[in-house]
Amino acid sequence: MSRAWSLTAALTAAALTGCALTADKPKPKPLEELTPQIAVHSVWNQKVDGVPFPLSVAETPGVFTIASGDGSVLALQADTGRELWRGNVGAKISAGVGSDGRFASVVTRDGDLVTFEAGRLMWRKPLGLRVVTAPLVAGERVFVLGVDRTVHAFDALDGSKLWSVARPGDPLTLAQAGVIAAFKDTLLVGQGARLAGLDPLNGSIRWEVTVGSPRGTNEVERLADLVAPAGRVGDEVCVRSFQAAVGCVNAEKGTLAWTKNVGGTDGVAADDQFVFGADATDRITAWKTASGDVAWSSEKLLYRGLGAPLSIGKAVVFGDSEGTLHFMSRDKGDALLRLSTDGSAISAAPVLSGATMLVVTRNGGLYAFRPE
Repeated sequence: MSRAWSLTAALTAAALTGCALTADKPKPKPLEELTPQIAVHSVWNQKVDGVPFPLSVAETPGVFTIASGDGSVLALQADTGRELWRGNVGAKISAGVGSDGRFASVVTRDGDLVTFEAGRLMWRKPLGLRVVTAPLVAGERVFVLGVDRTVHAFDALDGSKLWSVARPGDPLTLAQAGVIAAFKDTLLVGQGARLAGLDPLNGSIRWEVTVGSPRGTNEVERLADLVAPAGRVGDEVCVRSFQAAVGCVNAEKGTLAWTKNVGGTDGVAADDQFVFGADATDRITAWKTASGDVAWSSEKLLYRGLGAPLSIGKAVVFGDSEGTLHFMSRDKGDALLRLSTDGSAISAAPVLSGATMLVVTRNGGLYAFRPE
């Protein structure tokens, strides 16, 4: 298969899948009357250009690093929203930003990997592949996961290429942000329905674990790529296999802790008690982190366009397609609070830095909240 066909197939698969999931979609379930049970305060908000790409906000101690549709990359102090630095790649961005607090990297729609240091453009490198997953910056390296599931490593200082790994895969791959993360001295990468642990120095495979078993009668229905974000609790990394399963992997041992067959298209959140996620109908489920047993499920937010959640304090937070944040109790799924933003869809899972939670909307609204 040629590269051109591979990329076309990936994009077609995503488009077809999106149509299948949204055609004749029922109307959102009406929201119930709610008396707030917790207090969450707005601490700051800002506006950037819209975010028409798979957003991933980079969080480092006390700092949020954000990319917007006009090519801007900026770092904000988490507790105040004060701008620490700003840069611009001079092109449209195709994937969110990755940062280790020193370096920040993005990928443009033209396929250039661009890296900044404190707002100063360090280097630009043509990749020759399509990327919709935010780069990972760690250990003075920049790691890139392509739509075709290839993994590439670059020196963060000068952009020199260190290694790349191409894995054989299915004829179609998913044009949705995948899993790439650091775990101690191991690079975690989603390879189709498998989570692989790589040596970040040379790309060699240390272990790989299958999380989901593809189902369906055609290649689109059998797409089961791991999708971002993943949740980490100690040595456990919990992930969703697109339309197939949710499971947790012991990343220290490279073994499967558990997996449960369940539909769904967005990533999950995890804490020491539960793994949270919504399926394709927006039915929310909490699985016990230790065993995978269902702790509770809720159908109160059906068809509201929920994204990936965040576990924060006693609540789990989901954003929806109308810019509303839904706070639910972690242990039972009871509604605790609703907050509105600007009416446009929440672009990514809420992100926490210290006591401050940041939410970004499709229209470029940045909303920072702090629970009491």
